[in-house]
Amino acid sequence: MRLRLPLVTCALILTIAACGKRDPVADNANGAALPAPVKDTTPDPAGLPPDNATTSANAVSSEPTATIPASLQGRWGLTPADCVSTRSDTKGLLVVTSDRLTFYESRAVPGAGVETDNDSISGNFDFTGEGQSWSKYQALKRSRDKLTRTETNPAASYTYAKC
Repeated sequence: MRLRLPLVTCALILTIAACGKRDPVADNANGAALPAPVKDTTPDPAGLPPDNATTSANAVSSEPTATIPASLQGRWGLTPADCVSTRSDTKGLLVVTSDRLTFYESRAVPGAGVETDNDSISGNFDFTGEGQSWSKYQALKRSRDKLTRTETNPAASYTYAKC
């Protein structure tokens, strides 16, 4: 017991001494170099617009600039229930055609500069939905009967099964 008391006392003294040190920020710092706050948006597999989407008055072009590869086209579901056509709540259904992606409540067309090959497409897509328009990076890659959709800002990845 006698040995433990000095150790506890030393630890307490060191902790108090460490807390008493000066703040590492300079006294004359005014915070002018801080970045502007970023509005974080949560990705949505149903393609809903982010909170900071523009209104339709600032709409982006809805004309596709590239053809989506045939291997990616079709109906894709996040869950088996998304592929049931009699359900009205198929929020994870993604329909891919030669010129657009159709989500539950939005549509997207390839924007300028998208890149394609036989089994993938990537680049900025122009979205519209719920009276808003926005542009967002999307990458679609097929591997057998799976389609992986990746997006950025914020980063997210979704794996779909062929319906």
